[in-house]
Amino acid sequence: PATVIGDNKLWIKEGTEVGILKFGDKILDIEVPQTMTLEVTETEPGVKGNTAQGGDKPATLETGVEIRVPLFIARGELIKVDTRDKKYLSRAKE
Repeated sequence: PATVIGDNKLWIKEGTEVGILKFGDKILDIEVPQTMTLEVTETEPGVKGNTAQGGDKPATLETGVEIRVPLFIARGELIKVDTRDKKYLSRAKE
């Protein structure tokens, strides 16, 4: 049910393995992975010379969630995200 999924729906995409907490036949909670690798689908273009220390900008990920990412991150990149606090962790290693 949608009431059980709550904000976790922001992280679920096809193929995502989730944990399900049940009591009898009733689903009580759904747990998504603590970190996920997701593609950046929308963000402003970076400017040459931007570094990890240079600030951040909004980015929309493939699941629709919006987070803050460093200025050097571009559309189409895969990034690692902490799902508990919606934080950018790093570029994903392929």
